[in-house]
Amino acid sequence: MSGESATPGPTLFQQQDANRHRTTLLVVCFVLFFAWLGFGGDYIYYLATLHNLPYETHHTFPWFGILLTVVAAWIAWYGYSTGPEKVLWSTGAHEITDPATDQEKQLVNVVEEMAIAAGIPRPRIWIVDDPAPNAFATGTDPQHAHIAVTQGLLDLMSRDELQGVVAHELGHIKNFDVRLMTTLAALVGVVLLIRDGTGRFFWGGRSGGRSRGKGEGDLGALVVVLLVIWILSWILAPIITQMLAMAVSRKREYLADAMSAQFTRNPTALANALQKIETSDAPATHLKAGAAHLCICDPLDRKLNDHPGTLGDVMASHPPIEMRIIRLKGMGYAQAKAEGHLPPDTPRA
Repeated sequence: MSGESATPGPTLFQQQDANRHRTTLLVVCFVLFFAWLGFGGDYIYYLATLHNLPYETHHTFPWFGILLTVVAAWIAWYGYSTGPEKVLWSTGAHEITDPATDQEKQLVNVVEEMAIAAGIPRPRIWIVDDPAPNAFATGTDPQHAHIAVTQGLLDLMSRDELQGVVAHELGHIKNFDVRLMTTLAALVGVVLLIRDGTGRFFWGGRSGGRSRGKGEGDLGALVVVLLVIWILSWILAPIITQMLAMAVSRKREYLADAMSAQFTRNPTALANALQKIETSDAPATHLKAGAAHLCICDPLDRKLNDHPGTLGDVMASHPPIEMRIIRLKGMGYAQAKAEGHLPPDTPRA
């Protein structure tokens, strides 16, 4: 039976709602994960001291679990509310409030035009003094959004190409991608800091003594197993959160590319911009790993991004640029053909 119709994709409002729910779920999982680390540590400590002698330490109150849960909740709130400012601060971006050069005036004009096309308020505009061409958006919603481009991007792009890049970032803002990805950037950084700090505490400050309780042999195996799982949780936490950030970024880039084509009605412009970014050999000096998944292209090592497959699909922060360019050129071809700008026999790009 061949009369089945294709399942329609989610609407813009459904995508926005999904990103709101993902952000909430992300924060809840973050707090629950640290609650497990805290209360799990308390339980392991309780078992390890259960058979201590009366005058030795007996851990009975879950102070570590309560403290870590409260701290995680505060960090999640603080990271969500101040994430955009922290991302911009980490890149050394400076805001354009009164454009002084022709490049700055053109950038402001392009952002204003594309904001009107996207139907959202004009975001605040920033420039990162980085020679590598790139751009990113951050914020919590379209009313509190920022767009940043590098000096290298301004130096390299034509006006049409700059439009394509800006429209891509406004697509992230309109979809509420920025809320999810900025929160991820904040939480990834926090996990790395906490992991490093606790690692120094546990591995550098462990006591060489051991419990002399009568029943310690009965619980020894259980304590060891739980301790191994607990330590692995600390070790894997930053890896898992970074992989999550990369996966979120990969899924959103194709959609933002399509929205750029919709806003500019010129998908070839973004394809050309991506090609220039891909072939540029200027080093990224200000965009680091914490903000990599926010950028239009990976500012760091793109070897994994350029090789689709199991490893690249899991570890890369962006889909392959070549695939994105092919899709955009396909959109351009379809648009030109629909508008009658191509002869019927013109081969597809």
